[in-house]
Amino acid sequence: MGRLTTHVLDTARGCPGQGIRIEIFRLEDEQRIRLGEVVTNDDGRCDAPILEGEAFTCGEYELLFHAGEYLQRQGVPGREPRFLDRIPLRFGVADASEHYHVPLLLSPYSYSTYRGS
Repeated sequence: MGRLTTHVLDTARGCPGQGIRIEIFRLEDEQRIRLGEVVTNDDGRCDAPILEGEAFTCGEYELLFHAGEYLQRQGVPGREPRFLDRIPLRFGVADASEHYHVPLLLSPYSYSTYRGS
């Protein structure tokens, strides 16, 4: 059964990114359809898959990480608007029977992602 998971690693502090709000959208015909919201736990992961089973289908998705809220809670100095606030990661799902793991590696001035396992 396919599923979508994520986690956040704070590469500047060397620890999991806990308490980060993440919205999930499905992209259809230039529209963003909001499917839900999750928050990372103490390990920087979600307690359950973001999407799985029949809810997880082929197509394009966006994870919107609310990183600015997290960075502010960590006491990261910064002027408004922050350099990084909300980070959208758009990706395609070609085979919904597979596990798609889309992590975020975060610091106050950069981020990266990859398809994990």
